[in-house]
Amino acid sequence: MRTRGAVLVGSVVNGLALGFVVTNIGFGDYAELNRMFTFQDPRMLLAFGGAVAIIVVIFGVMQVRRTPGRIHAGVVPGAILFGTGWAISGGCPAIPIIQVGSGYLPALVTIAGVAVGMWICRWANARYFHLDRGSCGL
Repeated sequence: MRTRGAVLVGSVVNGLALGFVVTNIGFGDYAELNRMFTFQDPRMLLAFGGAVAIIVVIFGVMQVRRTPGRIHAGVVPGAILFGTGWAISGGCPAIPIIQVGSGYLPALVTIAGVAVGMWICRWANARYFHLDRGSCGL
């Protein structure tokens, strides 16, 4: 059985490794992401495709089976908002943390936007939508 300390150390090591790899691939670079979203450079899209291919193989080897269910009501509008925010800011919720770690301080605005967006989602969900708790990144 693993202790909390071992889990914490493992999480920190994995987080550092992920940050290192993601930064070196270019996901922390706004210009790279902009070129991906404007289809000027397919390299980042190919990185996404490669990641999907790898996980498909891993799921196949591990025999992970998941029964497709009903699509959550917030998936389509959430995906549109997520993609739009990513294209504008150059970062999904994890990338601005990597950008700040790389010295790109304007990413702090993106992090603040993520926090405000989650707050607005919680407020709107409680007031209007009444979707399940997981719909606002909780």
